[in-house]
Amino acid sequence: MNVSKDKTTLGLQLPTDPRWANLAKFSLQDILTDHAFCEQKAASTIISIIQMHSDKEEIVEALSPVVSEEWGHFRMVLSKLKERGLKLGIQRPDEYVKKLMKGKPKGQGRDQLFLDQLLICALIEARSCERFKQLWQNLNDADLQDFYYTFMVAEAQHYKLFLKLARTYFKEEIVKERWQYWLDYEASFIPHLEVRGDRMH
Repeated sequence: MNVSKDKTTLGLQLPTDPRWANLAKFSLQDILTDHAFCEQKAASTIISIIQMHSDKEEIVEALSPVVSEEWGHFRMVLSKLKERGLKLGIQRPDEYVKKLMKGKPKGQGRDQLFLDQLLICALIEARSCERFKQLWQNLNDADLQDFYYTFMVAEAQHYKLFLKLARTYFKEEIVKERWQYWLDYEASFIPHLEVRGDRMH
């Protein structure tokens, strides 16, 4: 797992704008709320993948525990909010994920859609890991630094799992080519997203 201080994390083409972590320091209520809903959406997405591909034994076996883990993360963030006297706010649109979804070609076949589902999940986990790394390194709060270090490690493991599953069902060269497509596509819109300290992505 690459969590050193180099420019990118887990193969991402561009690092997060350094202003993000500084803004996040002043928006902890919003960041924790957004983080909670990100974990909830991750669990829901994985459940959908299992439902759509219940005929694939490796998918069911590998991802079922991740559903529990993501929901456990949701509960961990809720506990952190309560511990700090904060409340879960309202879920807000995730512009980053909305942009990612626009990168899927129309009229995909079942296999291509399946591969893209796995790679999009891997990319979201990689970007989340990179954001948690930023919080771990930049927050002036030892408790939250430890908190986000834990999430950083977990997201890196999820990233590796989704890529492993992609390689289980598709040839290495196909996965490599498509993964590069998604890395390049993300890099094409990341610089144009508003830098907001009240969002995880």
